Formats: sequence, structure tokens, C-alpha cells
Amino acid sequence: MADTNSLKLPFPRRSLGLKLLLVCGLALLMSIPALMVFGLLMDRTNRAETVAAEVGGLMGGPQTFLGPVVAVPYSLTRAAEAGQPATTTQSVWIIYPETGNMTVGTESELRKRSLFRVPVYEADVTYAATFNLAEAGDEAPAGAVLDWSRAELIVGASGVRGARSDLTLAVGGGEPVALEPANLLSNISLDGSDGNYSSPEVRGAGAPTLGLFSTPLGEVDRAAGPVEVRGEANFSGAQRLAILAFARTTTAAVSGDWPHPSYGGGFLPTDQGPAAQGPGFEAAWSIPYVARGVPAEGGTDTLSRLGTNELAVSFIEPANPYQSVSRSLKYAPMFIGLVFLAYFLFETTTGKRVHPAQYILVGLAQVIFYMLLLSIAEHTGFDIAFGIAATATVALISAYAGWTFKSRAQGVRALVAFTFLYGLIYVLMRLEDYALLVGALASFAAIAAVMWFTRNIDWYGGKGDGGEAAA
Repeated sequence: MADTNSLKLPFPRRSLGLKLLLVCGLALLMSIPALMVFGLLMDRTNRAETVAAEVGGLMGGPQTFLGPVVAVPYSLTRAAEAGQPATTTQSVWIIYPETGNMTVGTESELRKRSLFRVPVYEADVTYAATFNLAEAGDEAPAGAVLDWSRAELIVGASGVRGARSDLTLAVGGGEPVALEPANLLSNISLDGSDGNYSSPEVRGAGAPTLGLFSTPLGEVDRAAGPVEVRGEANFSGAQRLAILAFARTTTAAVSGDWPHPSYGGGFLPTDQGPAAQGPGFEAAWSIPYVARGVPAEGGTDTLSRLGTNELAVSFIEPANPYQSVSRSLKYAPMFIGLVFLAYFLFETTTGKRVHPAQYILVGLAQVIFYMLLLSIAEHTGFDIAFGIAATATVALISAYAGWTFKSRAQGVRALVAFTFLYGLIYVLMRLEDYALLVGALASFAAIAAVMWFTRNIDWYGGKGDGGEAAA
């Protein structure tokens, strides 16, 4: 009978190479629970957005303001032809001012509901415009008859619920008159000429709709010269404020006490900076006619196209915990893998075997770190939450290293290594522009360190059960 030992395959029982492959596989496997935490994060983020929409809606929501324009009804009769009777259509012709200015001053605060905070504001709006009506209407469709007796001065706001006082307008040197809901146009959607609203801040919610208010233009001598209009309004809103470039040449200024403004829309400010006195910001725009992209007068569709030319300020919170936790989760597979590599190095240098179940426990501890980070950040903000969650996790997996390898020295080494690793995670969260570069360099350095410390390892386990081949 043949010797049974001669039938054994030359396959190592303790191959470190196979163990490294197993560790890498476990690191990838632990990315699945991390994805579950990411799903929980998305659920909390959606809840925060829902609360922001509810609270913001009660305050008027993101506000968009339209300065004074003139709306003139007209009729257009088309002659009978080819057996078809003559038809008359009614529409509205919009005339924009030659120059327009809008100034907005805001006072902001944070409204809270449960764990969620929403920035809201109260805005004092003043606007002025100068119209040249002597030749107005010359670009109307051929045959159109403009009814100047019914002409109206119109202003608009997207969040009518946010009105805190009557809107007023004064023509020339006259007394201010309170505006009423517009007769010729009740509202207008700022969806742009091609049906697509350009603002990235509100694209997901659809194009805003302006509620319009008006007063009769009155008996104005259009040939006498420029007509000046001035007005005021007071509105509350939430998260965002925008001004439409309502004149051929539009200037605008927005100021407030919010410390973290973000500028967007169709144009960036020509001048921006901190408030001259106290905390806050100041920003100014100047939009020439050639940049506006909308004619000096036209149909009601030109009002819709103004949505692509808004001047916007968003009231943001830079320390949004959900954004920071989301960014940290994107690096979860890499950092789980780095911790596993650290344990693997401890294993190869001590000769003490670590069971795959122990690697899984370490991986679960890291996944729970992200759950701790998310849950605590909702109450304290990201920085404090990271400090608490990272301290607890580093202490746990370092102590576990000491218990696993039955060595206090290994526990101390693990504490130093993992403290550095979690410190690197925090740095990546703060280096927005250089996060990818730092992460790539850190990964390269980690792999280089593993190569160096394992340069003399017998990966095949050919030395049997002892020495460096032990796994």
C-alpha cells in the first residue's frame, strides 16, 4: 500500500499569499455594510430636504423678484383668407425699462424643526426704473393695436406667501400706490425660452412661478420724456434670493448678515465681499443690455426667458453634516482596506494567526464608526461628531489588536497607526480641492509600507509551520 504522505499535494497549509487575498476579499465584502450606511444617509438627507421645503414654504420659500415692467394689452386682427373668416387675437406686450436698479437688504436667522435647521430671512426690497415710452410698441407685431388706456406697471415675486407688507409703486413724483394682483397677467413661469430653467439650485424642484402685482400706468404723457418709477416691498423667504435682470441695463445690490453666502444664477457679482460694518456680506451686479439676451420689448415669453439671467444669493451652511459624512463614506472601502492591511502586517510580524472572523469584527467596528458619525453629527455638527466617533473606534480596534496578539506593545502600535489613519480621514474631509491627491498619495504610501515590511516574507509558505511563513 502506497504511503499516504506521498499522495499529499504540495499545497501550503499556511500560505501568507492566500491569507492576503482573503483579507483583500474581506475588505471588499465590508463595503456592503458601508453602502447600507450610505442608504441611511440618503434617507436622512431626503428628510432634511423635506423639512427645509416645509419650513421654507411657510416663509415664502426661495424668493425671485421682478422689478417694474410695463404690460400693454393689444389686439391683432388677421384678414380672412382661403375661405377662413377673419380672426382677432388678444395678447400682452411687455416693455422693459431703459435702466433698472434693485436693492435688497436681508436679516437672517435659523429656524429649527426637530434636528434640522433651515436658514430663513426677511428682505427689504427697493426698486427704481426709467422707461422711454416715446417709441415703445414700435416692435409689436405688424397690425397690432396697443391699448395704452389699460396699460399696467407690473412687479413680481415667486413666493407670494412671504409678503410682509403691501407692495407700492410711485410714478414720477406721485404718491406711492399699493399694488393689487395683476389683471393682464396673473403669473409667469420662469422656464426659459426652451422650457428648461437654468438655475442649478432649484432645477430639481422645477422652474419657479412669479406671482404678478400691478397698478394702472395712468395718464402718462409718453412723448414728454423718460418716466421714472420707484417702489418698495418687504418679503420673507428661505435659503435663496434672486433678482431678475428686468431692464436693458440692470444694476442690483444685495446685503445681509448671513456669514456664508453663495452666489449663482446667470451672473456672478461684479463686486462682492464682507459687510462694511458687522458680520455679513455685500454684493453688487451690473448687467448690460448685450449680456441680458432678452430684447427691449416683446411678448410674454420674454418674461419667462428672464429666468436664465437671474442674480442669485444662496444662504448655505458650510458645515452641513450630511455632505461631510457623505464625503467620508466615499473613502470607506479604502480606509477599511488600510486597517485590514495594518492587521495583516501585525499578523506577519508577530507570527500570531488572526481568524477571518476577527477581521470581520474589525470591519464592522469601522462601519459602526460611520453610523456613530452620522447620528452624532445631527446633534453636534461634523467636527465634534468626528472626534467622538473616531476616538471610540480607534480605542476599540487598537485594544482589540492588543487582545488579539496578546501584546500591549502591539496595541500601542495599533493605536498610533489608527490614530494617524483616522486623522488622515479628517484631513481629507477638510481638503476639498486636494482630497483626491492626498488620498491617492496616502494609498500609495500605505502600499509601499506593506511591500517594505513584507519584503522577506515567504508568500508560498514553503518553510512549513514555522518562521516567517506562519499565518
